[in-house]
Amino acid sequence: MKIKLTLSLDVKVIEKAKSYARKRITSLSKLIEFYLEHITNNYRTQQVEIAPKVKSLSGILIKNKSSDLKSV
Repeated sequence: MKIKLTLSLDVKVIEKAKSYARKRITSLSKLIEFYLEHITNNYRTQQVEIAPKVKSLSGILIKNKSSDLKSV
């Protein structure tokens, strides 16, 4: 299902985007749809599972208030 969406963008951004879309023989709507699909799919896949070995190491270091990490 397609629905209409109204966006307010800087005129220079729109001009550059239209030129970009023309060079790729596509519409600005398809270009934006592809971009939004891409970033929302990547957002879900960027959540990396922490390996069990790394999880087991979590919290084993004790913070020493007198230590200065800058001098290490």
